[in-house]
Amino acid sequence: MVEPAERGATRIADRVVAKIASQAAREALREGPTAPRPHAVVAVRDRVVRVRVTVELGYPSDIGTQCGAVRRQITERVGHLAGMEVPEVAVTVERLHAPQLTGVGGGRVR
Repeated sequence: MVEPAERGATRIADRVVAKIASQAAREALREGPTAPRPHAVVAVRDRVVRVRVTVELGYPSDIGTQCGAVRRQITERVGHLAGMEVPEVAVTVERLHAPQLTGVGGGRVR
């Protein structure tokens, strides 16, 4: 039997943690498969990760509520799947999209 200290360590690549965070943001927003995918960037140190995620939201909507849901979902999913603590999730709303608008920009509001 190998002692726990001699078994080695599991390292999860930053890009994997970013992918988990991106998917968690998508789950929180509950948008369809054609919706723009959130983009996450992470900084991992030891077992602590700070996340910056960029999202597009429907307009009109409760932006604060949606951003809060994104933060909670990322914190829960990264903690559960990667076993990391997430003390900070910064959410940037890059674009609002309104399906009722037509013409240039495809209903997107900047």
